[in-house]
Amino acid sequence: MDKNININWYPGHMAKTRKQIIQDLKLIDVVIELIDARIPISSRNPDINEIVKAKNRIVVLNKSDLADELQTAKWMDFYKKQNIIAVVTDSNSGKGVQNVIKKVEEVMEKKQEEMSKKGRVGKAIRVMILGIPNVGKSSFINRIAKKSSLIVGNKPGVTKVKQWIRINNQIDLLDTPGVLWPKFESEEVALNLAYTGTIKDDVIEKVEVAFQFVKYLLENYRENLEKRYNLDSNLIDNILNEQRPENENIYEIMQLIGKKRGAIVAGGKVDDEKTANIILEDYRSGKLGKITIEKVK
Repeated sequence: MDKNININWYPGHMAKTRKQIIQDLKLIDVVIELIDARIPISSRNPDINEIVKAKNRIVVLNKSDLADELQTAKWMDFYKKQNIIAVVTDSNSGKGVQNVIKKVEEVMEKKQEEMSKKGRVGKAIRVMILGIPNVGKSSFINRIAKKSSLIVGNKPGVTKVKQWIRINNQIDLLDTPGVLWPKFESEEVALNLAYTGTIKDDVIEKVEVAFQFVKYLLENYRENLEKRYNLDSNLIDNILNEQRPENENIYEIMQLIGKKRGAIVAGGKVDDEKTANIILEDYRSGKLGKITIEKVK
């Protein structure tokens, strides 16, 4: 097995969506950029700096409940050194969401004071949430907006289909989420997006993806792998030390996982596809523990 993951996935409406986001940004004061805390690089659209330009921006590391806390802390330190405002959240539980609201208010505090001096009191801060699919935008928007939030209606210069949601007495959110689409700038980015389920399973070679993921775990989170599948550490050592190509050793460990999980077909053979499904779903659901793929370099 090798890293040539054959992925053919390019949404046809990407250009139209991008154009709409750029148009909507003219109305916006602050952009909340949502990324996946497990893959902070791969879950960003590389065009976002160009799209957002000089707008105030807050980076939100979502899905922190699935990420390695030590690595998330390192990412936060990284952003601080880059003078980038960043907040850690878990939109499923709501953890950190209020901190995002506080940061929005802090970012706009000076401008609000200037507006107040000019007599323009009560003008709400207008916010847009941007992110690629599968970073938890829907859950985050539900958390930040709350079901009790008022839809404050159309604003001057805004088409009638656009609705604004009142977050609090200072902030309005454009209710249509800005969905950017990931770009596969490298095989590594494509793999990372496949691990987390951003790229749909029906367009990837799932067994190959799971193979690469097991390889990563053996090198970085071996304890998680052994604990989840009740693997004997000495046996894993023996397999990895076999004098044969590395890919054969890793594949044998995948076979071992398949047997442990009962992924067997007629004749007693391991079902590679089912084994791959088990491994990837265990990661995506957090059953393999808190694992970050992209670490600060």
